[in-house]
Amino acid sequence: MSLGPVEYMVIEFPGNQFKGEIIPALREVVDKGVIRIIDLVFVRKDEQGNVSVMELSDLQKDAASAFAPLARDTTTLLAEDDIRKVSDIIEKNSSAALFLFEHLWAKKFRDAVLNAHGEVIAGERIKKEKVDAALAWRPGELEAAGGSRAS
Repeated sequence: MSLGPVEYMVIEFPGNQFKGEIIPALREVVDKGVIRIIDLVFVRKDEQGNVSVMELSDLQKDAASAFAPLARDTTTLLAEDDIRKVSDIIEKNSSAALFLFEHLWAKKFRDAVLNAHGEVIAGERIKKEKVDAALAWRPGELEAAGGSRAS
């Protein structure tokens, strides 16, 4: 099985305040074939710094049934070292979801790049706050409605 571009993401929930509204948003991109969740692990750190780890099979029935359609074809690619790194970076009294996912939308593009003997040599996800700040610093650069460049 050849995977498309793969990315990991850690989403922290300070104060263990996980709310279910991310599930429908995640389901939408999975159902539309934009991404495929490869692995999913939940990490929780209590106020004393004790860490517990849960996989889908460890979740309570309601939570497991909410996430199950999103992670139909999961693997166990996330290793103990990955989980340890997450537990090191999250704050006490917080929880985190560690996702490993495939960018299905980019598979064809990736293959075209490889067939052209191209190689991605740099890349970085730019945080929303930085993009918003850049756009605010350059008012008029993008039209609000269409997103096209102003002349």
